[in-house]
Parts: sequence; structure tokens; C-alpha cells
Amino acid sequence: MFEKIEDLEIRFQELESLLSDPSVIANQPEFRKLSREHADLAPLVEAFRHYKKVLEEIEENQLLLLDPEMKEMAEEELNNLNAEQQRLESEIQLLLLPKDPNDSRDVILEIRAGTGGDESALFAGDLFRMYSRFAEKNRWKVEMLSCSESERGGYKEVIASIEGQDVYAKLKYESGTHRVQRVPETEAQGRIHTSACTVAIMAEAEDVDIDIRPDDLKIDVYRSSGAGGQHVNTTDSAVRITHIPTGTIVACQEERSQIKNRAKAMKVLKTRIMDNITQEQNAKLAADRKQQVGSGDRSERIRTYNFPQGRMTDHRIGLTLYRLDSIMAGDIEEITESLRSHYQMEALKAQSETN
Repeated sequence: MFEKIEDLEIRFQELESLLSDPSVIANQPEFRKLSREHADLAPLVEAFRHYKKVLEEIEENQLLLLDPEMKEMAEEELNNLNAEQQRLESEIQLLLLPKDPNDSRDVILEIRAGTGGDESALFAGDLFRMYSRFAEKNRWKVEMLSCSESERGGYKEVIASIEGQDVYAKLKYESGTHRVQRVPETEAQGRIHTSACTVAIMAEAEDVDIDIRPDDLKIDVYRSSGAGGQHVNTTDSAVRITHIPTGTIVACQEERSQIKNRAKAMKVLKTRIMDNITQEQNAKLAADRKQQVGSGDRSERIRTYNFPQGRMTDHRIGLTLYRLDSIMAGDIEEITESLRSHYQMEALKAQSETN
């Protein structure tokens, strides 16, 4: 294991040299690619260097045990160092797990109202605000791509792109059915209603991922509807793209420009097609392993938000938090990190069983 890390440390040093090379800096695609590789290796190399330093300090303190005057202090220091050694070994094992190649990608977020009518649409709006505020906390950029608003507020469907550092890594376990329990404003007798929304987090496709032939596309333009000012129903700015081989349909009318709407629609289309391929692969893996891949099943009920009790429960890991107000305000870091840790440990367990 450590020989492999030493090789990676050498590669890390090579990358540092390359990233300061003017010819590499001038080639922005290559510079971004190498920067991403450098950022991916940095946590492992930092942990390994810390680990080597701890081993050196353990060796030094073992020598001090021979000195009667220093023995007691050395023993106490050794206890701390041995604990740190174990912690670092666990951390390095996790960092050596195969990295999801999509972790550093931007995402397309899709939220759809499900059972529950108007209340479900309102909850879809709440979820979109929750993710938008979480994005703000992480300094990510959120851009609305498409939405279908409900008459009483919220969304029947909302699609947005989220751009930033490690967006997919943090949000990929949010896909699934989110259930809400609360008293609707329209409920006179104060009865608790249950409704649900589905959330899909898809790693954004890059041009190299999906090759779509123009002949496979049917593109329709039409007049925008809904909010939008004077251009509504006066210009054919809205775009609907159908990918004929897969039957995938994407529409966008958020921009005044037909060209911009087409570009946004193509971004979503490519991402959906790539995501469908990924879902099929995950389903096959799950069948082969007889276990569910972490972010594979979109129909799974993953979370319940109980407003009367101020409670959020994630059913996959049994996590319950009684601070629903802060969660709906975008404070979901504890949830996303708990999920990441859980699935990392599952992967580590699976790897050790294989070995």
C-alpha cells in the first residue's frame, strides 16, 4: 500500500512542477485537467506525509524510554502518537478507495412534485430553496434551467444547474423520494398531510462523454408561457428537444434568447442521457452484487421531513435531527457528510471482504 502512495507522491511533485510551467498555464484545458488531478491527490499526499512524520516521532520517543528522566513523558507522548497513527491509517485507507470520477463535476438538479397535489408542489419549492441556500454556503453557482410553477406556489417541476467545487461529491446521495409531513395552509381542521417529491442529482455531462448526432434530434420552437414580461407569447424563444433514439425530451423557456434556451436544453439532454446510462450500469452492479448501489435507486424513499415535530430522518443511515428549520434553510452539511462517511465505510468493508 505504501509503495503505491510513494508513487503517487512522486506524481504529486511532478504535477506541482507542471502547474508552474508557463506552457502548461497557457494551455487552459490541460492546466484545468492537471489542477483537478493535483487537487484529487492533495488530501492523500498530505495525510501520508503527516503519517511518516508521526512514525519518525514514535521512533524518537521509543529511544527516550531508555532515559529514566524522560520515560514518563515519552510514554504519554507515545500513547498520543499511536492513536494518531491508527487514525491516519484509517484515513489513508479511505482516501485510497477508488474515486468516483464524477465527484468533481457540476450537477443538474431536478425536483418533481409527486403525491400530494398543491402541497407537494410547495414542498418542491422548499427543497429547491434548501439546496440553493446550501449552494450559497459552499459558494456554488445555481442557475435555473427550466421550471413549471404551481398556481398556489412552488413548482410542479424545477431543473437547475449547480456549478462549483465537488458539487456531485456532496450532493450525489440526495437522489430519491423526499417525504414531507405537515399541516397544509388550506387544511382547516389542522390534519397532518403526507406528500412527496422526487429529487434527481445528475453529474453534468461533458462534450467528450456524449456524442449526439444532429440527425437524432427533433427540435421544436414555440412561444414562451408563464412569467416573463412582454416577450411572452410574442416570440418563438422556447425550445423543445427530443432525442429520438432514447425518447428523451427536454424543454427550456427561461431565457429570452432561443439560442440560450437551446444551449441550456442541450446541456440537460446530454446529462439525462449520460445519467440513464449510469443508472443502468448501477442497476447491473446492484444485481451482480445482490446489494443496492448507494445512489442508484431513484424510487427509494430516502428521507422524511416532519414539520410538527421539527424532525428530519434519513432512513438509509437512521440519522434523525431535531432542527428542521435550519435544515430547510440550507444547513445540510451534517447530513451530506454523514451519508458520504456511511457509503465510504460500506465501500471499505466490501473491499476488505473482496481481499
